[in-house]
Amino acid sequence: MPKLVKDLMHIGVITCKPTATLGQVAVLLHQHNVHALFVTDRDGRIMGVISDFDLMAGEWLSSDSESLHTMKRLNASELMTQPVDSIEASTPLSTAADLFLEKGIGRLLVTENEKPVGVLSLSDFVASIAHESKAKRETVGDVMSDAILVCRGKTPVLSAARAMTSSGWRSVLVVDVKGKVLGVVSGHDLLKLVKDGVDEKLIVRDVMHSALTIDINASLREAADMMIQNHHHRLVVIDKDDPDAFPLGIISTFDIVAEMAKPDSVWQK
Repeated sequence: MPKLVKDLMHIGVITCKPTATLGQVAVLLHQHNVHALFVTDRDGRIMGVISDFDLMAGEWLSSDSESLHTMKRLNASELMTQPVDSIEASTPLSTAADLFLEKGIGRLLVTENEKPVGVLSLSDFVASIAHESKAKRETVGDVMSDAILVCRGKTPVLSAARAMTSSGWRSVLVVDVKGKVLGVVSGHDLLKLVKDGVDEKLIVRDVMHSALTIDINASLREAADMMIQNHHHRLVVIDKDDPDAFPLGIISTFDIVAEMAKPDSVWQK
């Protein structure tokens, strides 16, 4: 029997008020370790959704003090995205996976009888892969992305943020002059800088976190387990026999969802 959205979603919706400042939104995102909040009106009705990408797209990292002052005065209702993408709890998961790929989204509001009951995210799909005993055993190399957004450790944070926003990537890989991986800068790393802005001299090495790597021949199960255990949306793919060489690619939650959407996937049968 095909699995449904309600079988995989996590119950409950994390919200914020429309009057929440961008700094307050950043704090909530960080505290709950999520990429987005749903904005509700005084009656609890969902008005829109605000994500870490919305914060970055607002160019709050500007070194211009006047622009930064203007951004700091904005609230969630002024930067949120609407309407909110939603899906019925009784919808087949295969349909949900197709919707994620078609729209390039990271989450769906789940409704039942037109009332919000939970959220279905990319992380939920990854978790399902890790617990599905019959999941296909393709290797990381079969589904990884060969394209990588990279920068040097001395790259200004402002430049990295603009590159992430324009490319639609949630992170940038930091490498040294020989291509060895030094770390990763993600949207969550940049959220810490929302309140006070960014010194134009700040470089990515100052804010990056350690990268998680996985061998190109590792199974998708191993990749999913590592993502879940460490709360990461992507892993750097390397050759374990030459770990200091330039990385071979990136495997992300989107890559795994794409695998689930294939006609011969266990999720399509």
